[in-house]
Amino acid sequence: MTAADGTRMTRAPVQDQPADTPHSPARTPRAGHAGLLIVLAGVLVGAAIAVSLLASEKAQPLIVGLLALLAVVGVFALFAGAVGIIEFAGRTTRNDITKAVADTASDGLVVTEGDGRVTYANAAYLALAGARSVENLQTVERLFTGAPDVSEAVYRLAQAAREHRSASEEVRLSPPLGGIDGAAWYRVKVRPIEPEGARRATLWTVTDITRDRERQENIFQELQHAIDYLDHAPAGFLSLDAAGDVVYMNATLAGWLDYDLAQFGSGGLKLKDIVPGDGSALLSAVSGGAGEVRTEILDLDLRRRSGESLPVRLFHRVAYGYDGTPGASRTLVLNRSAGEDVAEGQRAAEVRFARFFNNTPLAIATVNRHGRIARTNGPFARLFGSAFRGLDATEPRSILSVVPERDKEALAGAIAAAAAGRGDITPVELALSHEGNRWARFFVSAVENREDEGEAAIVYALDTTDQRALEAQFAQAQKMQAVGELAGGVAHDFNNVLQGIIGYADLLLVNHRPTDPSFQDIMQIKQNANRAAGLVRQLLAFSRRQTLRPQVLDFGEVLSELSLLLKKLIGERIELDVRHGRDLWPVKTDLTQFEQVIINLAVNARDAMPDGGKITLRTANVTAAEAEALGEEPMPAADYVLVEVRDTGSGIPADIIDKIFQPFFTTKEVGKGTGLGLSMVYGFVKQVDGFIFCDSEPGKGTTFRIYLPRFAGETQGEEPLPAPIQTPVPARPAAAPAPAPDLTGHGTVLLVEDEDAVRAFGARALQQRGYKVLEASSGVDALRVVEEHTGDIDLIVSDVVMPEMDGPTLLGELRRRGTKAKIIFVSGYAEEAFSKNLPEGEEFAFLPKPFTLKQLIEQVKTTLG
Repeated sequence: MTAADGTRMTRAPVQDQPADTPHSPARTPRAGHAGLLIVLAGVLVGAAIAVSLLASEKAQPLIVGLLALLAVVGVFALFAGAVGIIEFAGRTTRNDITKAVADTASDGLVVTEGDGRVTYANAAYLALAGARSVENLQTVERLFTGAPDVSEAVYRLAQAAREHRSASEEVRLSPPLGGIDGAAWYRVKVRPIEPEGARRATLWTVTDITRDRERQENIFQELQHAIDYLDHAPAGFLSLDAAGDVVYMNATLAGWLDYDLAQFGSGGLKLKDIVPGDGSALLSAVSGGAGEVRTEILDLDLRRRSGESLPVRLFHRVAYGYDGTPGASRTLVLNRSAGEDVAEGQRAAEVRFARFFNNTPLAIATVNRHGRIARTNGPFARLFGSAFRGLDATEPRSILSVVPERDKEALAGAIAAAAAGRGDITPVELALSHEGNRWARFFVSAVENREDEGEAAIVYALDTTDQRALEAQFAQAQKMQAVGELAGGVAHDFNNVLQGIIGYADLLLVNHRPTDPSFQDIMQIKQNANRAAGLVRQLLAFSRRQTLRPQVLDFGEVLSELSLLLKKLIGERIELDVRHGRDLWPVKTDLTQFEQVIINLAVNARDAMPDGGKITLRTANVTAAEAEALGEEPMPAADYVLVEVRDTGSGIPADIIDKIFQPFFTTKEVGKGTGLGLSMVYGFVKQVDGFIFCDSEPGKGTTFRIYLPRFAGETQGEEPLPAPIQTPVPARPAAAPAPAPDLTGHGTVLLVEDEDAVRAFGARALQQRGYKVLEASSGVDALRVVEEHTGDIDLIVSDVVMPEMDGPTLLGELRRRGTKAKIIFVSGYAEEAFSKNLPEGEEFAFLPKPFTLKQLIEQVKTTLG
């Protein structure tokens, strides 16, 4: 059979044991003798020689008899070996050694077969069971009985034995085996064994572990005392893992912070919960090499549950594994609150300095003359911590590594100047190498008591990324405003020139029939003047001074109708995909100008895809929360309607994308673009309080996103949408031509205009239609004309921008003098640009420049009623 260590052992017949021994002793094997083997070999050889000397007739029976004798001896030896009468010396020796090991083992061993019969038990088990032989020996199931928990454990072991499984249990018996007083602990094991050529059996092992349990209980008690001492020590203890979770906090620290210890054990607190501001970054920045133990002494504030600050000094120790992985920290916390330190004055000064040092918005570090960092504060760890992440602790941390290679010389020069004792070192503003497009301004000053390799300079760093972004935005806004002012001024003066050209062309056309040879020449003059007026309107759109006729629009309907025209504009090689958002909010804007914006963007997209591609128009509602999440700094959080135009064209290079909205900027060939298309788009969007953004990647395409404010007012009473500009007029049955409208009139009209050509055209046009016209070249001149005129003035037609006195000021002065005539303002600017300067509640008509003769006459007759 097999012993506890898996070796073979023979089964001793226990019934042959003497009465005074608990089991039979191991038998001593008889050693073989080589002389007997030689004698046997000599006898056989001699018999063979004797037989060979006899005659064959006499030798035959002897040979047969000898062979028969050898055969009988061989068969007997085989049977004797099979039943165990004859044993081989080597095998018997091995089995007896194994049996001796099992017999003398300190653990109780007992072997049972399937029917529960005990086939072997060593002396230790017999002693535990209080038996002298196997006849009256109890099995483990019967030996361990008593308390329910013991019976349950033994039942589980018996079940494992029946299922041929290994199992182990620890049980407590009171009284213990042997009947003495007290209690004892036993470890009971069971496992199946399968001897060669024998039935399957089960080996039970019983070990007395009372002393081991007593030692464990003593250790546990000592540990409980140590934990109790640690919990109530006069200092705080804290442990943090690499993820920033608080894995342990003693009762003293928990009391200081007003936290309940029941919160721990499941990640109840994190580092940022108890260390405010940049202090957590300072702790996380502690780094070490493989197998190293680092200890940092830090003065900072902890945060109580109530939000109050607790000044402390931390002795923060972190051990690193051989792979460089940081383990949980062992942090000693000393309370630096008032009254906790004997040296109160020094304590208060240190706490004030620590709070100033770690809570300042400046990142501060002390460095030696080569830039190696000696000490840092919390903001420094937050701003530059990623630059040193992953750096081996054995490598020196240099402040020069936080800036790119091109800027290292400037920072190193400032540090060298401080190390030399110079003062008034000029700050340097440098890019940060580890944070993408981020910048910082570095201030460097010298320290006292400079040493060769010690602290030689103090470096203060201020993050200027947001400031630079604001400066760039402000500069761009100023630039666009300046260009807009210039464009608006040019457009105003150019409008006056165009007004004279268009007006006199209309006067000439009145006196020429279509059959006249000069009629077509005059039409060409007027058409080119109108074309120039279109360019002026684009300039006014960029300067946000164009005249708008806002109305409530549904962008879904507008884009659906506009898509027919767009397909014709972009051609068959380009696919147009229109995607409407659901339940779009209404927007109040100018329909014509909005359509022009979409057309301009679509035409630009077409020109960027000469080999074909795809244009996608998409609309969607954008809530205030979504707008805030976009992170577009100029755009406040509000409800918007998004109109997105995306193409798959060549894209816009990064070096010119900031210039695309500037007037007259174009990348097209000479004669193929005015550079005013995107300027008009930008001006229109800004004039209606919207926002436009451009995202482009060369080779992949460009996306323009327009956000227009949601109209939250009532839509009732709004003008109906006019017919889209591309919708064909359906054919109607022939009808009699309508009579020409009567554009003649009567009354006195005061015409105020500083441009002589425009004033002369207007006077002639009105006089030809039956009106009496009074002319004035300025606002002051108009007041003089009104005082000198003895009759009534029915209507005043006045320019807005004039020297000495503008139109709105003139109207206010006339109202104070009692003049109640109706007024029409004419201007190249939008009426919103001057309407705020009019007297409150004043009604007026508006005629944008340049206007035609017909538009002037119709407006005058409509206003006079």
